[in-house]
Amino acid sequence: MPTLTLPEGVHVELPDGEPVGAALPKGTIASRVDGTLRDLSYTPDDDAYVEPISPHSDDGLHVLRHSTAHVLAQAVWDLYPGAKYAIGPAVADGFYYDFELPEPVHAGDLAKIDRRMRQIAKRNQRFVREEVSRDEAIERLRDQPFKVEIIEGIGDDPETAGETGAGEVVSLYSNDGWTDLCMGPHVPHTGMLGAFKLTNVAGAYWRGDEKNPQLTRIYGTAWATQDDLDAYLHRLEEAERRDHRKVGADLDLFSFPEEIGSGLAVFHPKGGLVRRLMEDYSRRRHEEAGYDFVYTPHITKSILFEISGHLSWFADGMFPPMELDGGTQYYLKPMNCPMHILIYKSRTRSYRELPMRLFEFGTVYRYELSGVVHGLTRVRGMTMDDAHIFTTKEQVGEELRSVLTFVLDLLRDYGLDDFYMELSTRPEGKAVGTQEEWDEATETLRQAAEAMDVPLVMDPGGGAFYGPKISVQARDAIGRTWQMSTIQVDFQLPQRFEMEYSGDDNARHRPVMIHRALFGSVERFFGVLTEHYAGAFPLWLAPEQLRFVPVADRHVEHCEKLAARAEDAGLRAVVDDSKESVGKKIRASQLAKTPYTLVVGDQELESDAYTVRDRAGTEFTGVTFDRVVDALVAEDSSRALEQTDFGSP
Repeated sequence: MPTLTLPEGVHVELPDGEPVGAALPKGTIASRVDGTLRDLSYTPDDDAYVEPISPHSDDGLHVLRHSTAHVLAQAVWDLYPGAKYAIGPAVADGFYYDFELPEPVHAGDLAKIDRRMRQIAKRNQRFVREEVSRDEAIERLRDQPFKVEIIEGIGDDPETAGETGAGEVVSLYSNDGWTDLCMGPHVPHTGMLGAFKLTNVAGAYWRGDEKNPQLTRIYGTAWATQDDLDAYLHRLEEAERRDHRKVGADLDLFSFPEEIGSGLAVFHPKGGLVRRLMEDYSRRRHEEAGYDFVYTPHITKSILFEISGHLSWFADGMFPPMELDGGTQYYLKPMNCPMHILIYKSRTRSYRELPMRLFEFGTVYRYELSGVVHGLTRVRGMTMDDAHIFTTKEQVGEELRSVLTFVLDLLRDYGLDDFYMELSTRPEGKAVGTQEEWDEATETLRQAAEAMDVPLVMDPGGGAFYGPKISVQARDAIGRTWQMSTIQVDFQLPQRFEMEYSGDDNARHRPVMIHRALFGSVERFFGVLTEHYAGAFPLWLAPEQLRFVPVADRHVEHCEKLAARAEDAGLRAVVDDSKESVGKKIRASQLAKTPYTLVVGDQELESDAYTVRDRAGTEFTGVTFDRVVDALVAEDSSRALEQTDFGSP
């Protein structure tokens, strides 16, 4: 009779042959037995530590979504005779399943599939797990070529590992006579599913290879309760409203002309102004923090990236070479770091010059596949706010703490203040350098991160080929997480480029290199801020801060004089002298997300007291123009994130 140890040290004697679910509380949907996720029907042979899995936990949501994907495939198989089903994993916030179908499926067909899924759910069909040999699994799924291919290639493809695991024994799950290849676990029965919604239909190549068949991918989301699902769908609607591609077009900030190419943005005057304001503030803060500005070219001979290792490890992400000067290969640079190294190496360096902090708004080019290019957040041409810091080994810890403090403070100034950090470690098989060097660099990063009083999570295997990294993850106004700044400790490039400095002992020493991008890229950060603020930038970043609405043509001249006074004070002001009605002009100002609007008519001319309308539509009456200017200058210079309340004295 196995003894189960539950959380908080509770011990339960489990009768022989009884499943673990018999010992777990009501509402549990799966279990974790000695660290492995299991069905509630799992029967242990020996003593074990067992954790109940709640549907609200990360593990529970994974099980719910995986089970719902299984029911999706069952419904499609029912509705489309001859359907071939491939893989159906749980993913962030949802699931998908890939199919080869006898007829096209469009978004309008999702309601029909949803109804069939709910019919299956209502029947409380049990998920029954079987473990069989590979040969038996192939025989039972012989009409499903994608499943047969997965079974025959077990262990070869990490993308399909969730279907099978490894070894000669594979698991099948069946309900109501329908069978799928799957590692599991699943909820006990389909009746535990219901808070789900199918969201989209797209195309996807089998195994992500365009040489393979294109399949139909159906996406969905599933949650523990209907309230959770409704909240998620509301977040999706809000995300769509904030989509920087739509907001950018509506506010005339940027565009992606087809004549230029995919993933290559042009910034319009208003967007260019916002970008300049972002960059200027960052530039000022870097100067105050002791960074030296440098500039480097956009192309280089291939030898530079041969030395750095980028051509060995990153060639797939680079544009093809250009042959110039009688056959010499030149590349568009994907990184700035090798060029900053050459600046360091331009003369002999002394320990007295370290730490040396080099900074550049350097434009780089990366060949992103067309399928992953997305607005400003995934582009092919981008400007990195790139810093490379060269230090002695003894200075690394203190410099990392200083860098992290600088990064977090600057992100807060832009209005992002909900963070956690991720520490990415050595990628197996894709790294240069010794394990000891990686261990030392990783530990140094960990200590610096833990000093920031910000949550830290591990990302095993997620480091760059030359070193581990910390990435600052920031949550936006609707709770989505974005990777922002990255900080990497690098022992490898200083070795590859034979970098040295003269120490206080007059001997030659190898510096340590710290890579740091604060925005990630200017384009991506612009896109993130646009969505964070839904285009309603705080006053200091708003391309237009104050708009004057003359009631009639005779008021235009006075508005222009007021606008000139505002501009003399350093504000960005415009006059809407169009022939539209006052109501339409106010509406236009709202749509442009202008922070403040002043309507000017006869009464205002006589009294020099104005009604100030803020972005939310709140109106403050009887405000003198001097007070308006003083308040907006103070709000702008302090980089305030909240608008001024003119109702207060």
